[in-house]
Amino acid sequence: MVIDQESPLKELNLKNRRIMGGGGPEEDNRWPPWLQPLLSTRFFVQCKPHADSHRSECNMYCLDCTNGALCSLCLAHHRDHRTIQIRRSSYHDVIRVSEIQKVFDITGVQTYIINSARVVFLNERPQPRPGKGVTNTCKVCDRSLVDSFRFCSLGCKVVGTGNDHSKKKSIKKRSMAAASDSDESYTSSSHGSERSNVTQSFTPTTPPPSAVGRGSTKRRKGIPHRAPFGSLIMEF
Repeated sequence: MVIDQESPLKELNLKNRRIMGGGGPEEDNRWPPWLQPLLSTRFFVQCKPHADSHRSECNMYCLDCTNGALCSLCLAHHRDHRTIQIRRSSYHDVIRVSEIQKVFDITGVQTYIINSARVVFLNERPQPRPGKGVTNTCKVCDRSLVDSFRFCSLGCKVVGTGNDHSKKKSIKKRSMAAASDSDESYTSSSHGSERSNVTQSFTPTTPPPSAVGRGSTKRRKGIPHRAPFGSLIMEF
C-alpha cells in the first residue's frame, strides 16, 4: 500500500492560491514567486529568536528566502539578499514606492503620501460604503479611488487581474441586472395596483334602491275638508 505524503501539501498550496486569487500555474507565473508569500505574511510581531532585544519587531522581508517576517537583527543572515522594509499606516501594512517598484510593476495601484513618503498598501482595505460623489472604486473591494487607478493595494491587483475574478465579476453583474429587472417589474405592478385602488376610492358608491325610494318620494296631502260653519252661511 502506497501512501501519498505530498497530497496534504498539494491541497494546502491550492487553498492558498485560491485565497490569494491565483487560478492555476499560468496565473502563478505572472507574478514573482515572493509576492503571494509576502501578502500573506503577518508583520509587526515579536521575533522569537531575538525576543530579548528591543529591536525584535518584525518589519523586514527577504524576497529571496520568503521565509516570513524578519527583524533588523535577522538581516545579518541576509546581507546579499534583496530585503524590503514594511511600514504601518492606520493598522495596515504599506511599503514605499521607491522600494517596491524596483521589483514589481505597480501600474494601476493607487499610491498615498504618508510621512512625506509615497507608499502603496499591501492588502485590501474594504470600505463600508463609498463616499458621496465617488466615481471610481477599486475593482475588487470597492474602495474609493482616484480616477486614474484601478486597485487600492497590491493584493487587489493580484486578485483583480486573475481569470477567476473576471468570471465572478461578470456573473455578479448578470445577477445584479436580473435582480434590478425583477425589482422594476414588481415596482411597476405595485404602482399599478395602487393607482387602481386610488381610482376606486374616488368613485362614489351607488346607494341601494330602497334607500333612494325612501329619501326621494314625498308624502301626498290628504283630502281637504271644508269648515262646518261655511256650509251654514251658504244655506241662509
